[in-house]
Amino acid sequence: MMIVLAILLISKNKRNGKSITPPIANVSGIPNLFGVSVYSFMCQHSIPSLVTPIKNKNNLTRLLFYDYALIFLFYALIGMTAVFAFGPDELQDIYTLNFQDSCEATDVVFLRYFLGLFPVFTISTNFPIITVTLSNNLKALFSSCSPSSPLLSRILFPTLAVVPPIAAAFVTNDITSLVGYTGSYAGAGVQYVIPALLVLMARRHGSEIYGETAIRQNVHKSPFFRKWWIYLMLIWTVVCLSFVTVNHVLVRH
Repeated sequence: MMIVLAILLISKNKRNGKSITPPIANVSGIPNLFGVSVYSFMCQHSIPSLVTPIKNKNNLTRLLFYDYALIFLFYALIGMTAVFAFGPDELQDIYTLNFQDSCEATDVVFLRYFLGLFPVFTISTNFPIITVTLSNNLKALFSSCSPSSPLLSRILFPTLAVVPPIAAAFVTNDITSLVGYTGSYAGAGVQYVIPALLVLMARRHGSEIYGETAIRQNVHKSPFFRKWWIYLMLIWTVVCLSFVTVNHVLVRH
């Protein structure tokens, strides 16, 4: 819907002689790119439940590749139409806010309210799932060093999962800065460091159980199965965090 409305607005602006020419690239937006990419493709908690029921997993890698390619195509289409319809200076932190009262894309009140409330609908459905997942992860993480009690499992860990995002929502409404800091640092860990270390430890554990030969003959192994890919990912993480930190310091001063 937003893509169609943005295309209609681009056509309307062209008929009225209004042309928006955004810059080709904006290097200062790279730190926020990490946060946005992490939040945009944050679906790792749903992948196991989708993959497990599939009996024939021979084409699973291809299916997931097509899925992510289609998602990337829609994200790129939304981004390109948004920039050419509203211009980079007029884009809100939450894109759906561009379709509110002062918007020329649509005069339908229902569409304006629906698009304005769309983030509320998605967050209302995703927030409980992510909170429960985080609470269970905290239980598993501290299960070996904390005593088993209902107070910890039913009160402490859910509170640790719920309170920080609610507190952040009360403290700031600057989505760009919030995504930039949380995504560039915590997001780099989620997107690069933790998966790389998990793969490294899983391969080491698998080699101890099944042997190195069985691991190499696995038909489902990744095309990036060589160990130097993992080290390259960790080096890339250090480089990215260095550039992001320098950018944050330069912007602040």
